[in-house]
Amino acid sequence: MNLKEVMNWRYSTKEFDPTKKISDEDFEQIKNLLRMCASSTNIQPWHFIIAGSEEGKKRIAKGTQGFFAFNEPKVLNASHVVLFCSRTTADEDYMLHILDKEDKDGRFAQQEFKDQMHGGRNVFADIHKYDLKDLQHWMDKQVYLNIGNLLLGAAVMGIDAVPMEGLDMKAMDEEFGLREKGFTSLCLVSLGYRAEGDFNAKLPKSRLSSDEIFKLI
Repeated sequence: MNLKEVMNWRYSTKEFDPTKKISDEDFEQIKNLLRMCASSTNIQPWHFIIAGSEEGKKRIAKGTQGFFAFNEPKVLNASHVVLFCSRTTADEDYMLHILDKEDKDGRFAQQEFKDQMHGGRNVFADIHKYDLKDLQHWMDKQVYLNIGNLLLGAAVMGIDAVPMEGLDMKAMDEEFGLREKGFTSLCLVSLGYRAEGDFNAKLPKSRLSSDEIFKLI
């Protein structure tokens, strides 16, 4: 695998071919990309609503009405659409839930390691909650790590994608009852295969030069 070639191949797909669908096997790999992504202190503050059916995509498309109508075809014509949601709280119950799962998965050889993990995770969460007062933003950033992970992983698999913030987040929260469940919608990623007429596929990549963005010391 040549990552340079992969990154030059991928782009933000503007038009999907509605006749091409992601295989069940590849879809399982997509779900694994989402589930296994890294996050600070393993806090995993995410939830994913994935639409693969026409009915499901129409529900997601409710967030692309009005001002965001330009994104509706990218939802309806994609193979699958992933709504990324972020936690709105990281209370003690959730912290203990993560800790219990880690314990069951064999992460702690001794009780002291378990205690250290729990204490350390709470230290970082409390820094963002009380000192920096950006706990929500900190959790959102972990979700964005996952979005980047998905975009690269999908490209390696030859699957096209486009991330979209042009979405009525309140409409999505209401459609899926997210706020009552302790989550809020954050970003949408459509997945599938580019249409032959997609203008963006034919445009050259444009990035700042290496000399401008890298300082090697």
